Amino acid sequence: MNPSFAAAALLCTVLASSTVTAQDGPIGIAFAEAPEQSSGVCTGQNTDKTLACARAKCVDGGALAEDCLRVKWCYPAGWSADLFVQHQEGIHWHEYLCGWDSKEAVQAAAAVACNRDLRPYIIECSTVRFWDNLGQEIAAE
Repeated sequence: MNPSFAAAALLCTVLASSTVTAQDGPIGIAFAEAPEQSSGVCTGQNTDKTLACARAKCVDGGALAEDCLRVKWCYPAGWSADLFVQHQEGIHWHEYLCGWDSKEAVQAAAAVACNRDLRPYIIECSTVRFWDNLGQEIAAE
């Protein structure tokens, strides 16, 4: 076999296999929330299906479908975090950070989001959980 033909065949095989891998590529992350009731989080590649999954999990948590709002979608998901935030008047909510390159980066973003000098009206702000760039949930420390 001609060496250049063998190299070209090998290159075609590598490119074809990387195309298949690209279709299996990055995931997105979707967040749905019914304020003060329930929430849902899902990962996937299709925006509509992943947001629908997050809403279904929110409903499974006890909220009505019409109360489960599609809050956020990030693609690629990167490193993500769920923050619990409470206002000085007592109401509370969750804020979601996503698309960060590393755990350290999303932790730095959470520190800014929870900075009481920047947001003096909050009395509590903390990271509840993280998701890595593969969509695996990690408890906050």
